[in-house]
Amino acid sequence: MFKRPKISVLGGIALLLVSSCGGKNTSSNVESPGGDKTAKTKVLETGAEVLQSKAPLRAMSMYLDGFHFYNGNLNGQMEAHHYCTQLNEDLVQCMIFDGNGPDAKIMGVEYIVSERLFKTLPDEERKLWHSHHHEVKAGSLIAPGLPLVAEHELMEKLVSTYGKTFHTWHTDRDLKLPLGHPMIMMGFTKDGQLADSLVARRDQRFRTSTAEKRKNRADIPVPAIQPGANAWEQGEIRQLTITDDKQPIPGHSH
Repeated sequence: MFKRPKISVLGGIALLLVSSCGGKNTSSNVESPGGDKTAKTKVLETGAEVLQSKAPLRAMSMYLDGFHFYNGNLNGQMEAHHYCTQLNEDLVQCMIFDGNGPDAKIMGVEYIVSERLFKTLPDEERKLWHSHHHEVKAGSLIAPGLPLVAEHELMEKLVSTYGKTFHTWHTDRDLKLPLGHPMIMMGFTKDGQLADSLVARRDQRFRTSTAEKRKNRADIPVPAIQPGANAWEQGEIRQLTITDDKQPIPGHSH
């Protein structure tokens, strides 16, 4: 009897997730000001590539593509390309880009924890985190380039995880430079929230079908969502702001 091969997703085994259908098909939508690279800059880059260690970057063995929205603004939606490192069985860290080519801009970061670790968080902290259950079951979270069997195995692991996301460059609005302050992002939790147009454009670029992925993942059990996650659904919005308050910060001396 054939059994689906098991893959340790959060345990640190590297997955070859970038392939011909998983990279360089989504250009950045940001055109930043600045002069072209000089010959000297290119020579310095070549030397750095050869001589300098890139250990933290080489550890990024997982590529995920999904969608986020600004916490408190469900209409502020964008695609997000995640390049992730599995730190251990329960913790993943990701850099988020607005594309998957060499011109991609860093949008922010996401930390992903297992349900076990999420249960250890204090109540207020939990309000900053979102669940991944709907993204997995709806097929909107994908691992471009992975064979379907391996992607299914990965999603079985991710369905019960939680993410804490900050975007530092709002590439849907600031098309030149990273302006403003970081924003807390959330993940979608129900059908009808995510714009169909975003999904359609993503599917076309990756030559995939979100609807087919939903069908393929029908057998993945839906976990019970832990209290405190997706707090925006209960009107508990947490967002970063900048104030002009000149009062001293407690515990800091001038």
